[in-house]
Amino acid sequence: MAPQNPIERIVLRTLTLTWPFYAIGALYVVGPVLAWTLGALALVILYLGPAVRQDMRARGSIPLIVWVWITGMAMMLVVLWIGHMDWGLGLKQTIKSSIGWAKGWALLALFPLIGAVLPIRRAILVRGQCIIGLWTLILAPLMLVAPYVGLPDLIFTSPLKAVGGPGPEYFSVYLFTWDPASWTPRWQFYAPWSPFAALLGVIMLIFALEDRSPKWRAIGVAAGLLMIFASKSRMGLVGVVACTVGPRMMPLILRGWAWQMVAALVASLAVFGSVVFGAAMDFVSAFKGARADSTRVRATLQRIASERWQNEAFWFGHGTVQPGSHAVEYMPIGSHHTWFGLLFVKGLVGMVSLVIPFVWQMTITMLDAARSKRGYLPMGIMMTFTLLSFGENIEIEAYLLWPAMMMLGIHARELAEARGRANASAQPEKLVGGLVEDSPASLHRL
Repeated sequence: MAPQNPIERIVLRTLTLTWPFYAIGALYVVGPVLAWTLGALALVILYLGPAVRQDMRARGSIPLIVWVWITGMAMMLVVLWIGHMDWGLGLKQTIKSSIGWAKGWALLALFPLIGAVLPIRRAILVRGQCIIGLWTLILAPLMLVAPYVGLPDLIFTSPLKAVGGPGPEYFSVYLFTWDPASWTPRWQFYAPWSPFAALLGVIMLIFALEDRSPKWRAIGVAAGLLMIFASKSRMGLVGVVACTVGPRMMPLILRGWAWQMVAALVASLAVFGSVVFGAAMDFVSAFKGARADSTRVRATLQRIASERWQNEAFWFGHGTVQPGSHAVEYMPIGSHHTWFGLLFVKGLVGMVSLVIPFVWQMTITMLDAARSKRGYLPMGIMMTFTLLSFGENIEIEAYLLWPAMMMLGIHARELAEARGRANASAQPEKLVGGLVEDSPASLHRL
């Protein structure tokens, strides 16, 4: 699994150093720096073309889905400027928010661009995730015993917080945290909080399932499961099942017998429907009741964000999040939900700017997962992003999601290469000087 070029070496080294970067509170800085550096390199390589050394040349043009992401995220910046002008937030706040866009929303376009253009193999990202898993398993005993032997939860907050960010937790180093509802320990590993750590564990798990080495695959799976269960997150528990099983069930939609089974199950609901519905509602109630305070705060945030969006800033939003009251435990209005947050901060236009590339990407991965194992990992990533979007603001967590977003770009390149091979094999033979060109098919007939 040795890197085949300097770009792969940079990517693998950055993944390998995830925990050391976390130890100095630098992860929030590393993600955007990597995005803009490699993004600029991708554009330079595209421009220079054959002048670039062989092992670093672009692996094709920019796929359409990547252009859709670029357009959507550029529109986010325009909407941000309009919202700031509408609410008179001033030049200083506009510049600050634009820098925030460069460290958040822009990454959702830059990393797919990097994966689609630069010569990076998916195996490099897969192995890199497993190496992060090895670090996690090595450090796990210290973190798991820390609350029971009197070690502090917060170790320190890095001075790198001076570069600016959503909050000090993005630059802080924790061994564990305390759940304010039950006052029991939860672990967030290298994430800013525990629910996000659970979804990072899901991503690690679905990456690890693709590693061809049984040893590294076991390490990645074990570390991913540890992150999911130690974080005590409900989203993580849903993701560990849905995001691993769901993509592998997609080939069934092309099987006639599978549709017959679905038809039989639907017909049986006429008899057992009320029982199934009752059981489902009981499960939902128990799921929400597992962390009732969190559910209440999130629901209140969503209701306030929705009402203020409709009544105050329908098209372009409020421009920025706003402080919340005691009713939401002082959480900012526009946080804890990507879609309601977008409606509040950037209005309907901003939400559409994400919905279009998001749904487009999901459709591409679902169709490919139905036809090939190649689509399992990208579809699992998009399912994880979907779960994440209903509990977090995905843009402020893009700095840790970059391997997954880069994988989406690599998948788009793989699809383009597959279409190119299919078109080449389907083209009729060309006549050169009255003779049949030496294609494999013509040589076989000769």
